[in-house]
Amino acid sequence: MKSNRIIPILILTVVGSITFAQTGSQPAIIEDFKPSTLNQPGKEYPMVNSQGYARFRIEAPDAQNVHVSLGLGGRGGTKLTKTSDGFWEGTTEGPMDEGFHYYHLTVDGGTFNDPGTLNFYGSVRWESGIEIPAHDQDFYALKDVPHGHVQQILFPSPSTKTSRRAFVYTPPGYEKGQSKRYPVLYLQHGWGEDETAWTNQGRANLIMDNLIAEGKTEPFLIVMTYGMTNEIKFGGLKDFDINPFQTVLLDELIPYIDTNFRTLSDQPHRAMAGLSMGGMETRTITLANPDVFSRVALFSGGSISLEDLEKNPDFKEKVELLFISYGSRELENPRRGPWGDPKENTEAVKESGMNTHFYVSPDTAHEFQSWRRSLYQLAPMLFKE
Repeated sequence: MKSNRIIPILILTVVGSITFAQTGSQPAIIEDFKPSTLNQPGKEYPMVNSQGYARFRIEAPDAQNVHVSLGLGGRGGTKLTKTSDGFWEGTTEGPMDEGFHYYHLTVDGGTFNDPGTLNFYGSVRWESGIEIPAHDQDFYALKDVPHGHVQQILFPSPSTKTSRRAFVYTPPGYEKGQSKRYPVLYLQHGWGEDETAWTNQGRANLIMDNLIAEGKTEPFLIVMTYGMTNEIKFGGLKDFDINPFQTVLLDELIPYIDTNFRTLSDQPHRAMAGLSMGGMETRTITLANPDVFSRVALFSGGSISLEDLEKNPDFKEKVELLFISYGSRELENPRRGPWGDPKENTEAVKESGMNTHFYVSPDTAHEFQSWRRSLYQLAPMLFKE
């Protein structure tokens, strides 16, 4: 295996942030607010309206200052105003991008989660979450269709001298069959997250259930494990050493999955994908190990260039699909790092004869709606006969 360090070329992080939709002058706010679908049972706030605004109401009678994080690391945000009954209220200055967002409260300088909503692991901590209804949310909605199962596994990891955790999605009908074997997608989270992200925030299992029910994709397993990226602080990611995680993935997790699940345990039936930092992990590992994975997808996580193919000729020969995606707002600013522009790279690789796809999520940034849509687009392409 090659010795590699990952050099981030984008904002390769998933932190407590909310992205405002770029709509120019803002229209008058429509007072049709409803509780967010991610609220704790019985909690009315936070609320969202049909335009994508969010409204918050926090009980903190002795506080002097309360605001809701919006920017990277919680900088900036929506400042709340104290009411006569001891609550703090406020509405975002503009509509937000559709989909899931992390956020937290800053109360007199301290960081807290909103007791009104559920928590999701991001920013190397449990953050509050809010869901802005999306025009295309049907593809990840909970529907009356056959559902697969997501189970936690603990697999031995001699290299780290412990047992490590992963979550495995098995498609509908897996438990009833005794002989059918399935392809596998290894799907990685971003920096600041863990192996719970793709099902809790990304709704990967519901995306798959709906695609399978509609006959749009072949059933396959999804394996999600911790990428070990949070063990260094953000800003030091250029020094991240891929080798410990590569050992866990290739030498420990994959053999465990192939032994304990009914998989098609060969390269043509194995894929790897990841978002943000997980995309960079995917990039580095698959370039170095084209004998292991036949399908590769990077969601907001760099790209593959012609120079990469020249240095790794087996990648082009052995990898059957390369999928690159970004949110449209990510591409509005130059994304040129050591490997160049992702769209230009992908077009050049496609012209060289490789089966390559470039997808852009409309009106989204470095956020989960971009990656939900990316998985939705990718899944039908995987493991096609």
